[in-house]
Amino acid sequence: MEADYVIVGAGSAGCAMAYRLAEAGRSVLVIEHGGTDAGPLIQMPGALSFPMNMARYDWGYASEPEPHLGGRRLATPRGKVIGGSSSINGMVYVRGHARDFDHWAEMGAAGWRHADVLPYFKRMESWHDGGHGGDPDWRGTDGPLHVSRGTRENPLYRAFVEAGRQAGYETTDDYNGEKQEGFGPFEQTVWKGRRWSAANAYLKPARATQRCEVVHGLAERILFDGHRAVGVVLAGGRIVRARAEVVLAAGAINSPKLLMLSGIGPGAHLAEHGIESRADRAGVGQNLQDHLEMYVQMAASQPVTLFRYWNLLGKAYVGARWLFTRTGPGATNNFESCGFIRSEAGIEYPDIQFHFLPLAVRYDGQAAAEGHGFQAHVGPMRSTSRGDVTLRSADPTDAPRIRFNYMSHPDDWTEFRRCIRLTREIFAQPAFAPYRRHEIQPGEAVQSDGELNAAIREHAESAYHPCGTCRMGAADDPGAVVDPECRVIGVEGLRLADSSIFPRITNGNLNGPSIMVGEKASDHILGRRLPASNAEPWIHPDWRVSQR
Repeated sequence: MEADYVIVGAGSAGCAMAYRLAEAGRSVLVIEHGGTDAGPLIQMPGALSFPMNMARYDWGYASEPEPHLGGRRLATPRGKVIGGSSSINGMVYVRGHARDFDHWAEMGAAGWRHADVLPYFKRMESWHDGGHGGDPDWRGTDGPLHVSRGTRENPLYRAFVEAGRQAGYETTDDYNGEKQEGFGPFEQTVWKGRRWSAANAYLKPARATQRCEVVHGLAERILFDGHRAVGVVLAGGRIVRARAEVVLAAGAINSPKLLMLSGIGPGAHLAEHGIESRADRAGVGQNLQDHLEMYVQMAASQPVTLFRYWNLLGKAYVGARWLFTRTGPGATNNFESCGFIRSEAGIEYPDIQFHFLPLAVRYDGQAAAEGHGFQAHVGPMRSTSRGDVTLRSADPTDAPRIRFNYMSHPDDWTEFRRCIRLTREIFAQPAFAPYRRHEIQPGEAVQSDGELNAAIREHAESAYHPCGTCRMGAADDPGAVVDPECRVIGVEGLRLADSSIFPRITNGNLNGPSIMVGEKASDHILGRRLPASNAEPWIHPDWRVSQR
């Protein structure tokens, strides 16, 4: 088995690179440990809580006991399937704020400013606004990735945006366009009622070129000839060889694990596990970031929520309607309204995100005992806390140790309490008066800082956005793992492109930026570059003195 390029991981970035390299006439082998993404549980958007909780599709990782969250181990689902995490995620599409990428460049990722990445976001998108307004100058119309909006038929979606407006916040027709800040319609990677994963968008067309094939197996380590990566060793001793380069795209957990198993990482840590050091890179596995969120849940006074389908008959109706017509609650992720706001004056761009859902339910599919309800997922976007991914052993079949170190900085607690209080203020607006009964979680009695801290400790959940563990930076930065061309520093013939290279977590969900990284990295590999954009984002004119 040999090709020009060997990509490890058929996830968001890996599929994008496979397509662009094959399109350019190169031969590509993509290594993926997981199996097929066929079947309604993955392809039906409304069934999103199923694949995320199935061992067949998920690596089944969990964090170490989190010291600041009462010792809880938090689930860390990662896609082990064609399409990677884009086949099991919530399908929410957020580019991130322009300033996120400007900050990357300031941290040493030269050539990754917003002006540099916007052309790649436009290239990858096929944007469908559904006639509901938006920002066509900022969007792409003929890319592989379909981005659409839900029908927003449920009156609660409109109520959420109107409540944000009543509370004094901006509204926005297109948070992925010039103006992120405000309340408005959410976007999803759904097309014609199907999950539009990286597998559907990129890998299927790549395979159709006859220049891209998928190799099933567990990647155990990278094969080197001296300092040059020449292939990948799979479980059972099979070797997949690369004539040009090996490209890692195994995600924020498995990419650093594979680097360390291959001798690239913190020298002392590798020595603990008897692994010979090939490149002593202190940053491998460090800088782990995520979004932590809380579900602020309200009981509804009218039976207008999705709870009416939360029984055997209702689920059968939703499933049958989706199977035969690709419409209804099964044809959407049901996150159809959102908000991006700043938590206080003096913050230049949003640092709080809201996902609104017309149902009170957990990610594991457990509905609130109250029956009809609705919720907003809320949490700080740029936590100061940092964790790490380290090896448990030198055995490639062992799960790595994942320590997020959530809420380890005092500022995190201040920011999180503010998130909850601002959410309560929105739910208290007149727009929700016809629908609001009482607060389920954290509960109306939970008011003081101490009470809110206890609720956060008990109920905060991961938004499943791990990133940053192989940080991109200047080639002479001792903490950087890849340079701005996505080349792994200290060896040759090896690149890495996925969410692990993010210097700092972006604003919102990470699937969009992860695909963009794959798109841009493919151009670095091919020695080309799209011209930079001159578009400037909207920044609140009074941000220095006003929170809204």
